Amino acid sequence: MEVCNSTLRSGFILMGILDDNDFPELLCATITALYLLALTSNGLLLLVITMDTRLHVPMYLLLWQLSLMDLLLTSVITPKAILDYLLKDNTISFGGCALQMFLALTLGTAEDLLLSFMAYDRYVAICHPLNYTILMSQKVCCLMIATSWSLASLSALGYSMYTMQYPFCKSRQIRHLFCEIPPLLKLACADTSTYELMVYLMGVTLLFPALAAILASYSLILFTVLHMPSNEGRRKALVTCSSHLTVVGMWYGGAIVMYVLPSSFHSPKQDNISSVFYTIFTPALNPLIYSLRNKEVTGALRRVLGKRLSVQSTF
Repeated sequence: MEVCNSTLRSGFILMGILDDNDFPELLCATITALYLLALTSNGLLLLVITMDTRLHVPMYLLLWQLSLMDLLLTSVITPKAILDYLLKDNTISFGGCALQMFLALTLGTAEDLLLSFMAYDRYVAICHPLNYTILMSQKVCCLMIATSWSLASLSALGYSMYTMQYPFCKSRQIRHLFCEIPPLLKLACADTSTYELMVYLMGVTLLFPALAAILASYSLILFTVLHMPSNEGRRKALVTCSSHLTVVGMWYGGAIVMYVLPSSFHSPKQDNISSVFYTIFTPALNPLIYSLRNKEVTGALRRVLGKRLSVQSTF
């Protein structure tokens, strides 16, 4: 009991990927660069969509939410990991660990749901363009966003509270990038087998239906695209879909490894690599993949930056 009480007082020690690497300086520089890229690219996308009224349509409102989620998710995890390595202080308080877990679960689950809604949006736009304004009205779009945030918050709150109520008396060292359910349960000194099954079912329930909806949407899109008479329209649709599926593969690949694979298949190094993919790589690359080849976004970016430069030149 005394060991468990000391965890409440002293918190945990995060032993992430930077502490288990042959080239930590290079990896730290890479993660820092990716974080700065995520801040810049997501920040610019949020600014452009907010300021250009021509982008106030469901597709870009969903993309705005994706950028916000990515920006918050990587900011919950990455700065602390970098500072921990630079300051050689890997400690995190019990409350800080609980908060980090709740925020990461909320943002991760919300993005999982949002990606499926974005796939549906693309399906309607390409396969049913004449009914797009009806099937993807502003009201439907707002309902999708509200559903993503509310379901994610409720799920994250329940799982975070239940995880943190366990007595942790095996060790204070979490061999992971941040406070996440699977590595924390390894420190519990109580039977967690039933709860691990619940976490597995959560992963299956949240990840696979959303992934199935995404794959179904893009399969129907591909079928429609292949029957398009216009080569230009076919090429544009295929480029859009392939970029979206790249994001889906990176995001769901890491999440499935973390939450669906049985615990016997897990290792600290594998879990760290998986978590880096969906908390650092994906947030940095999402804006580039979704908007780099999008003429509407690049055109809006030029207009917004042009306005700001013209305003500055008048002073």
